[in-house]
Amino acid sequence: MSTGTKIYFASDFHLGGGSYQISREREDRIVRWLDAIKDDAAELFLIGDVFDFWFEYKTVVPRGYIRFLGKLADLVDNGVKLYLFKGNHDMWMFDYFTVELNATIISNELEIERSGKKFYLHHGDGLGPGDAFYKALKKVFRSKFCQWLFARVHPNLGVGIANYWSRHSRKSGLSNETRKSVEQEWLVVYCRELLTRKYFDYLIFGHRHLPLDIQLDEKSRYINLGEWYSYYTYAVFDGENLKLEYFEPKS
Repeated sequence: MSTGTKIYFASDFHLGGGSYQISREREDRIVRWLDAIKDDAAELFLIGDVFDFWFEYKTVVPRGYIRFLGKLADLVDNGVKLYLFKGNHDMWMFDYFTVELNATIISNELEIERSGKKFYLHHGDGLGPGDAFYKALKKVFRSKFCQWLFARVHPNLGVGIANYWSRHSRKSGLSNETRKSVEQEWLVVYCRELLTRKYFDYLIFGHRHLPLDIQLDEKSRYINLGEWYSYYTYAVFDGENLKLEYFEPKS
């Protein structure tokens, strides 16, 4: 069993996104990362959009990702606690990972305290100012009735439609990735408003697809975990400090 003490955070793998070969290469890199952290990890938080699309029918789940899922099982069997957040691409997780991997599924935000440090964790979609259309759409997609309707569609058709929508959404999101001034970062705006009501040392998100480490005030930091198309970034907390790291960065 693992005697690790570190806590790892990553997001936006978007497994299944792109061609089969591109997705497999990304999956292999993620598996190498998981293998590298398995001995010193105590907890692993995957903060949403792990999959480019995910929907659990009663008896069917999307095919693929067997190496990734097998490595998660290896970590869990070795004593690492796993948390999976619902992102905007994989919000239709139900109980499959809870049953198979004993994972804790997080639908929205999670507040935790570790080694005296307070963490606020959220995928990041639908937060902050603007994007009223997506916020309304998210409520529809999260509705039990909408999920029930989609489950009535045969998987061959349903997954095909969903993958088309997911590709369109991902391409749109990637094309809009630009570094903004601190004051224009909408998750920074959200964090600063949140900090007026409650204190956190670290506020950690995905979704933005850009690795960001921004000091919000004298003590609190906003961390965005980036993505695994180009950056291969993650964060690690060793009990004292949180660092944003790169795995096998491009030369």
